Amino acid sequence: MRERRPGRQALGTPRAAGLAGVVFALLLAATMVLLRLGIPEGANAVTARGFTDIGRRDAVRAALSLVPFAGVFFLWFIGALRAHIGAVEDKFLATVLLGSGLVFTAMLFGAGAAASAVLAVAHPRRAAPALASWDFGRHLAYLLMTEYAMRMAGVFVCSMSVIGRRLGVLPHPLSVLGFLTALTLLFVSSSVPWAELVFPAWSLVLSGYILTVSGPAR
Repeated sequence: MRERRPGRQALGTPRAAGLAGVVFALLLAATMVLLRLGIPEGANAVTARGFTDIGRRDAVRAALSLVPFAGVFFLWFIGALRAHIGAVEDKFLATVLLGSGLVFTAMLFGAGAAASAVLAVAHPRRAAPALASWDFGRHLAYLLMTEYAMRMAGVFVCSMSVIGRRLGVLPHPLSVLGFLTALTLLFVSSSVPWAELVFPAWSLVLSGYILTVSGPAR
């Protein structure tokens, strides 16, 4: 009986990766959408006085409550993906995959903290926050998310696609989709609003594939 337990655990890992990836993708997408709606940017961005609107504040609060859970499920997703790849993974690419995933998680938490600061500068009586504090917190949150976190996500997607291509654990269309997603995250997400949603979309597709191929084996 003891000799069979490792086999059962190995078969269960890909399905765990798929489930963790699905939950992470949904949580991250919801967080991004709520933050975009609650703290918009650009020419039509809401002003510091307009942020006293209860709907925008509730959207930001809801997004911030999801950030820690998205980070936790992403860490599970990374670990389960590496276990799914197996011991034959490329050490260099595996290090890049793990490192970029950890940095992305840190940047995600940092963006959440910056958005929390934006929310905190509005007093309980719903007075408008100071313009300087509003601009600093809003731009810091977007810089951490779109400039840094999404680029680390692009490195994560690219390294996973290369590993999947070399080892044959991912089909060719999914590898191509990963490379296109990585290019979008690296060069487009910082300038095109809502482009960062391609990362949770890719995670959802990858998780669905893992769930599909691990179902019969399980």
